[in-house]
Amino acid sequence: MKLWGGRFTKATDKNVEAFNASIQFDCRMYAEDICGSIAHATMLARQGIISDADKDAIVNGLKQIFEQIEHDEFEFSIELEDIHMNIEKRLTDAIGEAGKRLHTGRSRNDQVALDTHLYLRREIADVAGLLIQLQQSIVKAAEKYSDVIMPGYTHLQRAQPILFSHHLMAYFSMLSRDFEHLQFAWSMADRMPLGAGALAGTTYPLDQPYVADVLHFGKLYDNSMDAVSDRDYIIAFLEFAAVLMMHLSRLSEEFILWSSSEFKFIELDDSHCTGSSIMPQKKNPDICELVRGKTGRFYGHLMAVLTMMKGIPMAYDKDMQEDKEGVFDAIDNLKFALTIYAAMIDKMTVNGKHMRDVLEKDFSNATDMADYLAKKGLPFREAHAVVGKAVHYCIEHGKVLQQLSLEELQAMSPLFEQDIHHYLDIETCVAQRRTYNGTAPESVARQIASGKAVVTGEEGQLQSWNSVVSSVYELIK
Repeated sequence: MKLWGGRFTKATDKNVEAFNASIQFDCRMYAEDICGSIAHATMLARQGIISDADKDAIVNGLKQIFEQIEHDEFEFSIELEDIHMNIEKRLTDAIGEAGKRLHTGRSRNDQVALDTHLYLRREIADVAGLLIQLQQSIVKAAEKYSDVIMPGYTHLQRAQPILFSHHLMAYFSMLSRDFEHLQFAWSMADRMPLGAGALAGTTYPLDQPYVADVLHFGKLYDNSMDAVSDRDYIIAFLEFAAVLMMHLSRLSEEFILWSSSEFKFIELDDSHCTGSSIMPQKKNPDICELVRGKTGRFYGHLMAVLTMMKGIPMAYDKDMQEDKEGVFDAIDNLKFALTIYAAMIDKMTVNGKHMRDVLEKDFSNATDMADYLAKKGLPFREAHAVVGKAVHYCIEHGKVLQQLSLEELQAMSPLFEQDIHHYLDIETCVAQRRTYNGTAPESVARQIASGKAVVTGEEGQLQSWNSVVSSVYELIK
């Protein structure tokens, strides 16, 4: 008999039963469900709502169920719909009447909300650790290749010379903002909904602050209807995940281009590539392509929850069951992407000499030539026109700017002097860009030092989160 079956006179249609069930995916929240139930039962006993004996039986029974699930000795039932009813039914079968008292003062509405809050906090901490590892890999690579100069691009056309480390640290900055976004997602998830009941609270004298303290929540929901119907914390996490994957997708695109025969800027390690079933020479950046492709799934998960939530009246509706599969899928794929990208960056080889060589054959130093004239008093727009004509002249005569003689240059502008070739040198072009966030070596060194400080701060935050998470799961030990 179903735990809610008293009102019904007919058995549930098997197709309805299967369609209604969520145990196929929410079973992964078993630890959270058990921790929440232990905290709830302990509070009920403290408040005199159930006896200490019943509480002890419930807690011991729940811990046994946890061990059974951990050791794959628990058979989940679709007939029991979800993780909550599966555990409660097993508990009641094991300890009898005491198990039937566990659900006093709560609903599955606030119970599922609690489980999801707990689960998401745990996963946020795990994702944060992997994100930090990726950031560390980027900083390490930036230091390793600190002297490598490469073409910088706009519109995928060579634009100005930059340090390869400068390019990498741009991604570090993106990931740092992602971590800030993750902190917001944690703050949204760090709210305790239990005690809201189905929507209106309960007639029992529950001690919600006590439960929040046991489960190490920073806040309580102020409104019971909001507590059971809020999914903003899930949306916040999916927003974070979508933006992070967008950043990884951009990096994927560049790794794919840079590792091609046309670019030859980097070589990805064999362990992170695949081959072709027909073309023996191929070394494909499949992982990069998969990360780029999977990004669309993350956008879909975010839009699915936003769309699901947009028309739901207060308070809980079954639609909200659709909040979990997307989150679970996003978490699994995000962990994969972060893990593999940290390893990929650690093992990739950068062809610095080739990157530098290609700059000898283009016009990436054209802006520096214009700046040279402007610093001698020529208005920049006029300087821009002079250099544009110089580039056109070079194209017609099969030269680059560095190859123009002083006589040729002075025919274009009398302001050119012998030192112009020094200013057109690629190393000089890079070294001159000493602005706070520029590509000069000292500027990039500051970025790297700042990045290390950022990571240290993030590690402190992660330590705090891990302490919260580990404290919760002490309940089942």
